[in-house]
Formats: sequence, structure tokens, C-alpha cells
Amino acid sequence: MNIIAWIILGLLAGAIAKAIYPGYQGGGILSTMILGIIGAFIGGSLYSLLQSGTVQLTATSFSLPGLFIAVIGAIIAIYLWGLLRRSSSV
Repeated sequence: MNIIAWIILGLLAGAIAKAIYPGYQGGGILSTMILGIIGAFIGGSLYSLLQSGTVQLTATSFSLPGLFIAVIGAIIAIYLWGLLRRSSSV
């Protein structure tokens, strides 16, 4: 997948995940895009783990199921980022 498709998928997945996840996450368009790209890798890796039983670092494809998996991964990334920020501020 080329870089433009990754940016578009990351922006869409990050924006949808921020809209779904409760609470205020902060950050601008760049953090949303990075969060979505990280979410695509997390979701793709979890999907490959569930399908084949092995962990592979893969991203999802630019399709509707790929967007769904990337959003789930971005929600996981938001949760993990919130845990890291909360534990470092205490």
C-alpha cells in the first residue's frame, strides 16, 4: 500500500476511533493520522494472529473491512495511550 493510502486510511481510522471512544483525547490532525496508522498496524497484526495463529507486523488494506480493522486497532491505541499518559502524570 502506498504512503498516500496509508495517510488516508490513518486519518479516517483515527477520526472514527476518536469519535467512538468516550472522553476527550486531544491532539490535532497529525496525531489523529498517526494514531490511525498505528491502529492499522495493531489491527492488522491482531487480525493475522487470529487468522493464522502467528504474529506478523502487517497493516490492513485500503478497503471497508480494512478500515473497520484499523478503527478497532486505533481504539486499542487510544486506550493504551491513555494508560501511558495517566501513569506518567501520577
